[in-house]
Amino acid sequence: MSNSQKIAILAEQLYEDQELWYPYYRLKEAGYDVKIVGPEKKTYYSKHQHPVLADLSIDETRAEDFVGVVIPGGYAPDHMRRSAKMISFVRKIFEKDGLVAAICHAGWVLISAGILNDKDATCFFSIKDDLINAGANYLDQEVVVDHHLVTSRSPRDLPAYLPAILKVLNEL
Repeated sequence: MSNSQKIAILAEQLYEDQELWYPYYRLKEAGYDVKIVGPEKKTYYSKHQHPVLADLSIDETRAEDFVGVVIPGGYAPDHMRRSAKMISFVRKIFEKDGLVAAICHAGWVLISAGILNDKDATCFFSIKDDLINAGANYLDQEVVVDHHLVTSRSPRDLPAYLPAILKVLNEL
C-alpha cells in the first residue's frame, strides 16, 4: 500500500517508548508519511531514556496538512497539555474528522482539548475518573473507537490499537 498522507505523532519528555515507536513503524509500514511533532524541534527522551528527534515543532505544524494525530502516553501527556498550540492542533484534527488516537495517559490531552463530551473512550485506569468528569463514556476495553476517535489503555493493548487506527484511516 502506498499512501502519502501525513500522520503526526506527538512527542514530549517522558513518553512511553512502545506507545510512540510501535505506531510510528506500523504507520510507516502502511505507507503513511509519519512526522514526529514536539513543542520544539529538538530531541525528547522517553521514560527509559530512548531519544526521539521531532521532525517539526508545533509552530511549524498545520492541522490541515495532516489526516490524523497519534498521542502516546507515559508522562508526556502531562507536559503536552501545557502547550496551548498542541491542544489546539489536536482539537483541529478532531473537528475536521481526522483520526485522533490516544493511549494510556494521553487521555489527558483529549480532556484539555475538550473533545470527550458524550464520546466512548478508554484510558489507563488511574485517569478513568478524569475522562468521566470530562464527559466521556468510559469503557474498560483494550480499544474503543468512537467515529474517528481511537483510544486504548496501555502498551499491552497495542495489538488491538494499531489495527483500529489503520481501519479508521482506511475509512477517511
